[in-house]
Amino acid sequence: MTTVTTTRRTLSASTLTGDAVRNPQGENLGKVEDIMLDLDNGRVAYCVLSFGGFLGMGDKLFAVPWSAMTLDTENHAFLLDVPKERLKDAPGFDKDHWPDLSDTEMRSQIYGFYNVRPDWE
Repeated sequence: MTTVTTTRRTLSASTLTGDAVRNPQGENLGKVEDIMLDLDNGRVAYCVLSFGGFLGMGDKLFAVPWSAMTLDTENHAFLLDVPKERLKDAPGFDKDHWPDLSDTEMRSQIYGFYNVRPDWE
């Protein structure tokens, strides 16, 4: 008898919200605060990573391209290949001014920081 292993191709966004984000060195980079959808094309626009602060106060928020993150289903976490010290220089935003990725300059800045190919290319 052959054993067949299947990999899930979908997950609900609510199961991913709150997941830890770590880099390959095992450093904690924060958690997934939210997942933003691009309504025009039906794809994930970006993950909102919260980093720093204490008990949700003073957290810095970052728009991280979906393609820059890898889901580690075994550990219920995401991997983001960015050193913790470098993340402090990432383009961030505050809870009252979320980025609009229809702004091509902002989108280029974000994708460039994480060194991933923009989804529009």
